[in-house]
Amino acid sequence: MKKPDHGHPHGDNIVPFTFSEAALAECREVMTHYPAEFSKSALIPILHIAQTDNDGWLSVPAMNAVAELLGIQYIEVYEVATFYSMFHLQPVGKHVLQVCFTAPCMLRGADDVIAHIEKRLGIKEGQTTPDGVFTLQAVQCLGSCGTAPMLQCGAKYHEHLTIEKVDELIDKLRAEPKRSNFTDR
Repeated sequence: MKKPDHGHPHGDNIVPFTFSEAALAECREVMTHYPAEFSKSALIPILHIAQTDNDGWLSVPAMNAVAELLGIQYIEVYEVATFYSMFHLQPVGKHVLQVCFTAPCMLRGADDVIAHIEKRLGIKEGQTTPDGVFTLQAVQCLGSCGTAPMLQCGAKYHEHLTIEKVDELIDKLRAEPKRSNFTDR
């Protein structure tokens, strides 16, 4: 009998996901911070762990593993993962440059920052460089209006951006040996 794919459009072509031992231990430690009857409260930090453990993105099997670990419905995980721009539902580069493009950032030059990054990396917004190092995303408010224009890469904010600061950041990130993520706090 065929195993259900929970509505994933690629059916049997999806790659299975199992937490690594280290990630599972980290998840279990996070879960101790919440009462057992409120396991769903650990959802966001555990999604970050799963994303890091899954090469920077959340596949359907990774989200399903989170749901099973927390004892919640798959849809509860999908709802959260699809709402927040910090969760990636498709493969991304080693460094995801999320440039805020709401009004305060746009008024202070976010469109110039995005255009410069596109030119510098040879990609358009929403794309990943052929070498898999950078993904560029324009996202809604990141909550740093007073320091516009700004971008987020992993857990780090880069504020008061200029073209020179963007170039320095790209050079620094290109030399980084590991992926930028939200578990590096």
